[in-house]
Amino acid sequence: MAAPAQPKKIVAPTVSQINAEFVTQLACKYWAPHIKKKSPFDIKVIEDIYEKEIVKSRFAIRKIMLLEFSQYLENYLWMNYSPEVSSKAYLMSICCMVNEKFRENVPAWEIFKKKPDHFPFFFKHILKAALAETDGEFSLHEQTVLLLFLDHCFNSLEVDLIRSQVQQLISLPMWMGLQLARLELELKKTPKLRKFWNLIKKNDEKMDPEAREQAYQERRFLSQLIQKFISVLKSVPLSEPVTMDKVHYCERFIELMIDLEALLPTRRWFNTILDDSHLLVHCYLSNLVRREEDGHLFSQLLEMLKFYTGFEINDQTGNALTENEMTTIHYDRITSLQRAAFAHFPELYDFALSNVAEVDTRESLVKFFGPLSSNTLHQVASYLCLLPTLPKNEDTTFDKEFLLELLVSRHERRISQIQQLNQMPLYPTEKIIWDENIVPTEYYSGEGCLALPKLNLQFLTLHDYLLRNFNLFRLESTYEIRQDIEDSVSRMKPWQSEYGGVVFGGWARMAQPIVAFTVVEVAKPNIGENWPTRVRADVTINLNVRDHIKDEWEGLRKHDVCFLITVRPTKPYGTKFDRRRPFIEQVGLVYVRGCEIQGMLDDKGRVIEDGPEPRPNLRGESRTFRVFLDPNQYQQDMTNTIQNGAEDVYETFNIIMRRKPKENNFKAVLETIRNLMNTDCVVPDWLHDIILGYGDPSSAHYSKMPNQIATLDFNDTFLSIEHLKASFPGHNVKVTVEDPALQIPPFRITFPVRSGKGKKRKEADVEDEDTEEAKTLIVEPHVIPNRGPYPYNQPKRNTIQFTHTQIEAIRAGMQPGLTMVVGPPGTGKTDVAVQIISNIYHNFPEQRTLIVTHSNQALNQLFEKIMALDIDERHLLRLGHGEEELETEKDFSRYGRVNYVLARRIELLEEVKRLQKSLGVPGDASYTCETAGYFFLYQVMSRWEEYISKVKNKGSTLPDVTEVSTFFPFHEYFANAPQPIFKGRSYEEDMEIAEGCFRHIKKIFTQLEEFRASELLRSGLDRSKYLLVKEAKIIAMTCTHAALKRHDLVKLGFKYDNILMEEAAQILEIETFIPLLLQNPQDGFSRLKRWIMIGDHHQLPPVIKNMAFQKYSNMEQSLFTRFVRVGVPTVDLDAQGRARASLCNLYNWRYKNLGNLPHVQLLPEFSTANAGLLYDFQLINVEDFQGVGESEPNPYFYQNLGEAEYVVALFMYMCLLGYPADKISILTTYNGQKHLIRDIINRRCGNNPLIGRPNKVTTVDRFQGQQNDYILLSLVRTRAVGHLRDVRRLVVAMSRARLGLYIFARVSLFQNCFELTPAFSQLTARPLHLHIIPTEPFPTARKNGERPSHEVQIIKNMPQMANFVYNMYMHLIQTTHHYHQTLLQLPPAMVEEGEEVQNQETELETEEEAMTIQADIIPSPTDTSCSQETPAFQTDTTPSETGASSNPEAIPALSETTPTVAGAVSAPAEANTPQDATSAPEETK
Repeated sequence: MAAPAQPKKIVAPTVSQINAEFVTQLACKYWAPHIKKKSPFDIKVIEDIYEKEIVKSRFAIRKIMLLEFSQYLENYLWMNYSPEVSSKAYLMSICCMVNEKFRENVPAWEIFKKKPDHFPFFFKHILKAALAETDGEFSLHEQTVLLLFLDHCFNSLEVDLIRSQVQQLISLPMWMGLQLARLELELKKTPKLRKFWNLIKKNDEKMDPEAREQAYQERRFLSQLIQKFISVLKSVPLSEPVTMDKVHYCERFIELMIDLEALLPTRRWFNTILDDSHLLVHCYLSNLVRREEDGHLFSQLLEMLKFYTGFEINDQTGNALTENEMTTIHYDRITSLQRAAFAHFPELYDFALSNVAEVDTRESLVKFFGPLSSNTLHQVASYLCLLPTLPKNEDTTFDKEFLLELLVSRHERRISQIQQLNQMPLYPTEKIIWDENIVPTEYYSGEGCLALPKLNLQFLTLHDYLLRNFNLFRLESTYEIRQDIEDSVSRMKPWQSEYGGVVFGGWARMAQPIVAFTVVEVAKPNIGENWPTRVRADVTINLNVRDHIKDEWEGLRKHDVCFLITVRPTKPYGTKFDRRRPFIEQVGLVYVRGCEIQGMLDDKGRVIEDGPEPRPNLRGESRTFRVFLDPNQYQQDMTNTIQNGAEDVYETFNIIMRRKPKENNFKAVLETIRNLMNTDCVVPDWLHDIILGYGDPSSAHYSKMPNQIATLDFNDTFLSIEHLKASFPGHNVKVTVEDPALQIPPFRITFPVRSGKGKKRKEADVEDEDTEEAKTLIVEPHVIPNRGPYPYNQPKRNTIQFTHTQIEAIRAGMQPGLTMVVGPPGTGKTDVAVQIISNIYHNFPEQRTLIVTHSNQALNQLFEKIMALDIDERHLLRLGHGEEELETEKDFSRYGRVNYVLARRIELLEEVKRLQKSLGVPGDASYTCETAGYFFLYQVMSRWEEYISKVKNKGSTLPDVTEVSTFFPFHEYFANAPQPIFKGRSYEEDMEIAEGCFRHIKKIFTQLEEFRASELLRSGLDRSKYLLVKEAKIIAMTCTHAALKRHDLVKLGFKYDNILMEEAAQILEIETFIPLLLQNPQDGFSRLKRWIMIGDHHQLPPVIKNMAFQKYSNMEQSLFTRFVRVGVPTVDLDAQGRARASLCNLYNWRYKNLGNLPHVQLLPEFSTANAGLLYDFQLINVEDFQGVGESEPNPYFYQNLGEAEYVVALFMYMCLLGYPADKISILTTYNGQKHLIRDIINRRCGNNPLIGRPNKVTTVDRFQGQQNDYILLSLVRTRAVGHLRDVRRLVVAMSRARLGLYIFARVSLFQNCFELTPAFSQLTARPLHLHIIPTEPFPTARKNGERPSHEVQIIKNMPQMANFVYNMYMHLIQTTHHYHQTLLQLPPAMVEEGEEVQNQETELETEEEAMTIQADIIPSPTDTSCSQETPAFQTDTTPSETGASSNPEAIPALSETTPTVAGAVSAPAEANTPQDATSAPEETK
């Protein structure tokens, strides 16, 4: 297998290169945003740039990137565009810029929406240019750019401006391009269309000739484009050299066709046009497909197009076709061909009279039609309306190969899509893993197209939706598997031994050489299948490794996935591995197959089962694992071996590789998706169209749901009647009781319910509807019945004063339907979620709610808040592995709940015993839940009924107050409650207390009745299943757990009515969808009543490691984001309470009117200034340090030493002023910088008690969802903006701080970036040098924004700051008693050296002098050389490893330590073995 060439990485231009560019000079003259005096518009500039910069460089991405980044499109091209100045160069320049925006994944159409007037004219010219002759004005390369632009347009139908233009091209009138016979045939099939067609004709006649001609051109555009493509395709020779421009044009064209076919609005009429053009037949017979090198990607794209042209959907109605309907269509086609043959072609009688199953294979069709002449074949095709009729006495112009392929491909039997899927192996093999077109490397630039499905706004059917997600999820996992295989196998260093075998020169933690491999079972296939039901094998390895690694191998659990690898190296012993060269040829990798662990075998060869029993101790080093192989893959391999004489793959394996458990769930998720595709996916009717992206996006909003609920109990949501009135602005609130003293929560509210469905009324009626009645809420305060005399009987209450938008979100969440809540940072998303859960629990006690989140951390936050509300904890259950992280004493996992139930049962039976004793009843009523039940029925209820009959209202006279207490039968039992129980003030009050006491008793017996099952079920597993299926009302899990365990949950009969998803914008599309289907439908319908999604699509999306899937396939788009794009109504929370108002301004421009809660202005912590710092936020410019800005020792592993040192110096300064270290977090945008900063902290101050460590040092992406008082942020990059250009990352970075944000960056780079302008314009309005007030201690009394009374010092650069902090530290040491103790501990030489340095410091004038001596905060120039080469692989290093001083008090001077540098911390001694030296970075971002 040939190893693919490594693609080149696109190197972003540096700031200095940008400034030196011709483009930049022009930008500064004509359109740069920061230039005040600009030259007037000149069309020649556009011509020059296009010819000299773009065409001359052959559309080099680097040039286009520069232009787009300089805001060429926004500030020059589109701003000045008009029909008068339109030219080829102008059109092409705009297209290049739009394409570049799509490549960079930044919004492209905003500027066109602002100035839409000339867009129709522009678009028509694009269409004209796309059809122009290739040897004319527009070259093929330019037309490829135009095709890409058109593809982006067709994929942006949600933009009104684009849709209005594109609609002309893809609506019914485009059928003008069909040949007449085919048009008649199609109109006959659907009579309704005939009416529309006649209407179109009538309208055309009314048009003036010019407009009609224009309309005809647009309608025929796609037909003509197809013909143009076919002519280009035919010009590709079979063996002579071909220009890559032609190949790229063909690939982009097929991509456009796939995108048109994969969207229902474009497919509806276009599919017939495509079918009529026989494009697929032309492509399959073309020379390009036969060229192995050049045609590889084209062939893969063609397979995708073939899949979509035959997709199982009715184009007109959009309904999915069942297996039976597809078979019927196939039979109709064959029988119509047979009828034609019987009537008109006597030479085909045998064919006409055969049964369908006999003639519908490719072989038999070729046998019948192959001998016919070309003319006869043409006549058959024209009879079926596939080709125009052949005139008499004329020969056909089509060659025979084309005509035969046309008839055969149309009538051969197709294997159904679901069958294909079921026969597909789930594990990737070496063929897929290293195919660049399917699984591109990390260096995907976004230039070429790929044979990958795209996730856009709409999908054809649920099957299509699941299939695209299935393929992408599989490929994204494959990419990660490839990285793991390359890492493990290259560490093992496979070399060829002298005798031609394999010898391993290294070792890897995650891989072991296989000692023996045997297939032990191949089970018979099921009926109707041709693959075995299961295949099992035994793998033996020798675990001669360290104990902890041995434990990891022995700890492999059932269902863990491993990979079996065959390597046959050709390189001799001792050859070095070069990571930059292709991997496969270096290690000689031949095969990769997946397997799933069943278990390890014991001494007797039996599988050791997972369970509570301790595992047997096995002697020796040899271990054998029983594994399941993929039956589909096994069948394919064996067929290949038998039919083609290939070698048996299963006799060659010599390496087994395992993966980290966290990343190894791909097979379970893929199996889940495949199972969903094999079942009738029942999504609730009210959700079906919205998930596919069609219909009215607001149709699932509660206001349009037919089962809207009029009266809801808001329980403890409102704190007072005033709060309630403020929560419904614009509504009249009518309270049912007049007395203000009784107007206290909880409240029941009756809303005016409008029926969602009804006939359209006239405008006037609609206005009348919004009358007083429609705006009136009827509020009824009600009293929660007394629950008993003990203090813990009082219900827990909500204490949060929700805003009116939060109340709207809570109201929507309680109603049936789809609720989407957009929660900007700090707006109380979790509080809203918890209140919705609590209200549903109280309003619908019989319903069950499923909570799904992206991370365990979010689930834990939710649970901690749920426990503070009035929810009985026996109804809570937490599934998955995160429950151990819950910061509560209580265990909410399955077994934790079982233990709780058992313990609670004993407690309650003790209470029963006490009650029995207090009533003087003999016997043992508290033996079991059952006996307790009888005791309640015969002893407790009888006494209560007797008591009620004594004290109840008899006739007109009110009973005496004292009687309530006198006759009460349970005085002795309640003797331990606060006394007196009865107040004796009024009969009603005391009667309510008596009933409360009885409710308390009754609840004991109700719970015991529920716990009876745990007496009958003996095993912990059965008890936990019972809890899950019957007892729990609120069940929480992560989306990954839901995907992994769907099969088990459905099998158990798990049921739920509502789903609430937190962090919904961070969950992959498919992982959001699976939780909707964790239960079997009831009578063919889903039980699901509510779906509440809470998230923020303006923050970071799900993490996709491979850039190609992230950008090209749009896999990072969450379902939440897609719903927002489609136009599903959202509730936008609009008041934040996290950050100072000034900090909120840095990101609130991204949201609809996001304001501040009152406490942000009122609380002292928000109004007080940050001590020692002049500003509450500042952007600090960091220039190159020792001539170096950013460096990249490994791909995407960016570091910037100057910024790292500056950030740490500011952190130390703040700690020395008195800021608590745990209130400060250090964030950065790249992993490399994170490691570098951690190392510097270890060196400078990590073990110093005066300073300490920050709360966290991590990346912005990892810190999403968290916050801290002070954030120090390093942006790292100095050459190109990098991924901060994604505004979502900027929003996360700006919104983590509550009180202070200090950003270190190269200002000249970031201030030019169009997307970041709103934030950076505020940041650059303040001075770009750090302003500090060193004499102001923490905390300060100075108000924020006030001029300080102390002197302000301006820090010009990082060395000055480092110098300053050093002096400050030494001064602090000297002026404390602590310093004298330190003197006693230090060796004399060190003290003198320290003092000497300090004396010199005071005299230093220049930065150069400071740099030479100040070695201890900043590395010397000789040391830095290595820091930019080696990434910091080590994070938590001990002082001895980092070379830090062993004295905790002193900030170590580098001269005293080993000559390594923070950021290039020397690896620990044991890692100096060759296999560990190349430790890979944890992440590439």
